[in-house]
Amino acid sequence: MKFSLSSILLVALAAESAVASSWFTKAAYNKWHETELERWLSDHNIPYPTPADRKDLENLVKDNWDSKVATPYKDWEPEQLQSYLRAKGTDLKKGTQSNKQSLVSQVQGLWHESADTASNSYDNVKNWVFDSWTDSQLKAFLDRHDIPAPQPRNRDTMLAAVRSNYDSIAKKLKQTAQYPGDWLYETWSESELKEFLDERGVPVPQPSTRDKLIASVRRNSRLSAVNAKDSAASASASAKAAKESLSDQLLESWSDSKIKEWAESNGIKVPQGSKRNELLALARKHRDTLTGEKVASTASSAFGAATSKVQHQYDTTTSNMQAKGEDAFNEAIASWSDSRLKAYLDARGVPVPQRGTTDELVKQVRLNKDKAVTGWSAWTFDTWSTENLKKWLKTQNNKAANKAGASREELFKQAQDSYAKASKSGGSSYASVTSYLASATDAAKDNSFDTWSDSDLKAYLDSYGVPTYQGSTTNELKAAARRNANYFRYGTSTPPATFFARLQSGAQWIFDQLKIGVSSGRQSAEYQGGKAGDAVKEGVTTATHRAGEAAQKVGDKAKEEL
Repeated sequence: MKFSLSSILLVALAAESAVASSWFTKAAYNKWHETELERWLSDHNIPYPTPADRKDLENLVKDNWDSKVATPYKDWEPEQLQSYLRAKGTDLKKGTQSNKQSLVSQVQGLWHESADTASNSYDNVKNWVFDSWTDSQLKAFLDRHDIPAPQPRNRDTMLAAVRSNYDSIAKKLKQTAQYPGDWLYETWSESELKEFLDERGVPVPQPSTRDKLIASVRRNSRLSAVNAKDSAASASASAKAAKESLSDQLLESWSDSKIKEWAESNGIKVPQGSKRNELLALARKHRDTLTGEKVASTASSAFGAATSKVQHQYDTTTSNMQAKGEDAFNEAIASWSDSRLKAYLDARGVPVPQRGTTDELVKQVRLNKDKAVTGWSAWTFDTWSTENLKKWLKTQNNKAANKAGASREELFKQAQDSYAKASKSGGSSYASVTSYLASATDAAKDNSFDTWSDSDLKAYLDSYGVPTYQGSTTNELKAAARRNANYFRYGTSTPPATFFARLQSGAQWIFDQLKIGVSSGRQSAEYQGGKAGDAVKEGVTTATHRAGEAAQKVGDKAKEEL
């Protein structure tokens, strides 16, 4: 069989066309506008020629897509790697906290995002980009673009509203929508942008500008959405497990005759001579049928009502605690020294009114109470112990590290000066400094004030203008130091958890309260036959009551702390 040259060429061209077509359908960036290609390259710090034609830009994106999207964790700093592992509920292996290669290996074992799945996701940005937004951010976006507030106004309806209007808003603004620009975050404050990064362990760009902050948020938004979805799925699985546990309590409370009666009424054949364990196994096997029973339906409804009430109590308690925390913060800063008030503003990159009165400084601090601390700064060392300060200064070859009798205040001042010099010089010197801080800061924060002497604690409190009294115990001094240090760093009395930890802990708190009720129901479930349904409802009611008691205790504990 002979083939002509034209036939061979035709087959080759068809094959090439098929490959090109296949690749075109897989890679989302093939459809991007030139400005989107440039934006992606800029966000990922990849230099590109200007001017450049579209093909050159697309090839640059293609060459870097796998490393920046499929395996971005290889470029992460230890702090972000640690944050990812904690969000996944993974305990860090001993001795690997600052070993980047080991951390990368641990993250790799948990990673499931591929180049193709990421590419597919960018075909429908609106389906996930808002998942990690707060309710207030969603509302602000709708208000900014004159979209009527959905009714009832809750997270699900707001998400549906922003997604359904996303394309039309971008079109109205004459903006691209597949790899959206700064317009998407127009309603976010710089504080919100920094908070987004801080909560996920992503280093805040230094020096930080709004453009750089948005670029960093945009670069990490896809991963954030994936993690939020995983956390929500985990919470849903926990809810399902709790519900099944409640059904188990119902079954175990029934007598053998009641289980047989139920089985017969639902057309389930019970083998003659079945023992109790076999009866229970049979009932669990046909658990779905149980949901058709009036008793089970009542129990399920009661369970749902209890869950909703517990969630409401949790939200109310949290809201009350936040309000009390804000009041306590305002009360605390009213007594701070001018130097500490100025330091609070300086640590956040807020211009400090040098000739401002105390009242003016307090007002500025209140206005910036929610503003995130600007990444690493000279104030990073504020709560470091004498030992940690010496270790740091040794890495900088600072003579103060070996000075006999050097006070903590002296070491602290030397550390600040050393950081300021490295920050000013930039380059590899500053990179080395931030790398050390990333690995050392968590350890320094974990044992803040634990090893401090009374004199160091008093000197620290004195920097705030907080008086100390003769006879104060070491524990009292530590408590006061921690309280003011947390106000200084976070604006509240309790350091914020990560985004995923807050999401998971909130759900866990609810389920813990429900377990209390289920346990109570189980202890009182020594009844027979027809009383089973009533007892289950009683157990759920107990869950609600105990949840309320637990919520009250949380509030009381907050009052004591404040």
